[in-house]
Amino acid sequence: MTGTERVLRMREASDAVENIGWRYLLGELRTIVTVESLTRGVEATTIAVAACGAEADGHLRSDVRADHVVLVLQSVEAAGVTDVDAALAARISAALADAGFTTDSDPDPADRDTHSLQLLEIAVDALDIPAVRPFWKALFAYVDEPGKDGPTEALVDPLRQGPAIWFQQMDAPRPQRNRIHFDLCVPHDEAASRLAAGVAAGGRLLNDTEAPAFWVLADPEGNEVCVTTWQGRQPD
Repeated sequence: MTGTERVLRMREASDAVENIGWRYLLGELRTIVTVESLTRGVEATTIAVAACGAEADGHLRSDVRADHVVLVLQSVEAAGVTDVDAALAARISAALADAGFTTDSDPDPADRDTHSLQLLEIAVDALDIPAVRPFWKALFAYVDEPGKDGPTEALVDPLRQGPAIWFQQMDAPRPQRNRIHFDLCVPHDEAASRLAAGVAAGGRLLNDTEAPAFWVLADPEGNEVCVTTWQGRQPD
C-alpha cells in the first residue's frame, strides 16, 4: 500500500460508491454487471482492468459468467477498502457506462428468483481459539489475510471461492447447542427484506439487540444464522 493510500471507514466506503451501483460488504466493494454472453463478460472485465490501469493487480478481482460479471475492489496489501478502491469504482463505472454496460448491486430487485450481492461467513464458537484455528486452516487449505495472521484472526480461501471462517470466543461450554453458524452479510438497505423473508419462511427472530450490525434468526429446529451489515460496527 502506498504511503498516500488511506483505508476508509465503513460508512465512508459505503457512501462513496452507493450511488454508482456498488456496495460495501465485509471490507470489499462489489458490483454486478449484467451481460448477454461470456464474450461480453470478458469484454466488460477487460474494460474494468483498463480503467484501473497499473492499480488493477493490487485491487481488482472479477468473476465472469455467461450472464453476469461480479467485480470486486479491495486493496490486496491492506486487506480492506482504501480511497484508491473508491476512486477505481468510479472510474470502472464510468468506463463501463461508455461501453453500454451498467454497474448495479441488484440488477433485478423485482425478481425473487435472484438475489443481489451477498457474502457468507462461517462462525465457529470456541473456548480455545488458538487450539482450534489450525485445524480449520489445514482442513480447508485456507490462509491468513495480509496483516491478519494472529492466533485468533479469521481465515480466508486463497482463491476467494469459499466463505471466510472466523472464530467467536466462548466463555463457557454450551452443550446441546449448535457451535457453528452462518453469517450472511447483505447490503445495509436490504436487511429488512431478508429478515422478513426468513420469518415468512418459518424462521424466528431470536435477538436484535445488536442491530443493525446483526440480527440472530433460527430455523424451525433452532439452527441459527446471523444477518449482518456494515452498519453499527464503527462510531460515525
